[in-house]
Order: sequence, then C-alpha cells, then structure tokens
Amino acid sequence: MKKVITFGRFDFFHIGHLRLFKNIKKMVGEPCYLIVSVQDSNYIRKSKPGTQILYSTKEREEILQSIKDIDLVIIHTFSDETIKTIDFDILAVGPDQTNQHFQNCFEYCKQNGKQIIITPRTEGISSSDIKIRLESDM
Repeated sequence: MKKVITFGRFDFFHIGHLRLFKNIKKMVGEPCYLIVSVQDSNYIRKSKPGTQILYSTKEREEILQSIKDIDLVIIHTFSDETIKTIDFDILAVGPDQTNQHFQNCFEYCKQNGKQIIITPRTEGISSSDIKIRLESDM
C-alpha cells in the first residue's frame, strides 16, 4: 500500500480541497493511505500577522477527519520538519506549493527515494478567491 502525504492550511474548506484528495487517490491508485497535514493556526498567525483564519486548528482537523478519502490527519508547523518524521512513499503537492519549506521537502524526497506528484488545481476556485469575494460583499 502506498502512503501519501500532503500539506496545507485547509481553511475556507472548499470543493477544490475535496477534489485534491480524490485526485491524489486517483493518481496513486488503490490501495492508497492518505495522510493530510494541516498547518497549526498559532504558527500561521505568528508567521503572517494579520492573516485571517476562519477555523481553528482543531476545527480544520475535525473537518478533514470526516472525509472518507483521508486516512490520517496530523498537525504541522513546518512541512520540511514534519516530513522527516512521517513514514510515507509519495509527497503530493499542488502547483502553487513552491516556498522554501516545500523546496526543502522536495530535496528531502529526492535524497530519500520518495516520489513527488503534482496535483491539478480545480479551475476557478481557491481560498484566496473566496476571501476576496467575501470581502467585496461586505
């Protein structure tokens, strides 16, 4: 069984997130054990002051745990530190996950024989777009 890990904030949960998990399972094939790591709210607030967070870490964890395609939900601060502590075969990332922490994850995967897959985005939907639309409606 292939173990796959993916990282995200998963705030403003939307259909694109749901499709991400389904696409990962489709890309990897069955059987697939999907680990989803959600970023800790306290870290988000410290690293990006002023960032609005709709759901607490525990609430986002609860939402994710209710999704049948997800086998395990964990919490992370830094993806590049967490990835070293998890037993996995494949790292699944979106095309927009390019910051230094993900660059470090990619390097870790290359050095340790882990596969990386790039998942497609759902056109026309993103958490940033949702925030902009909500702000314009106010």
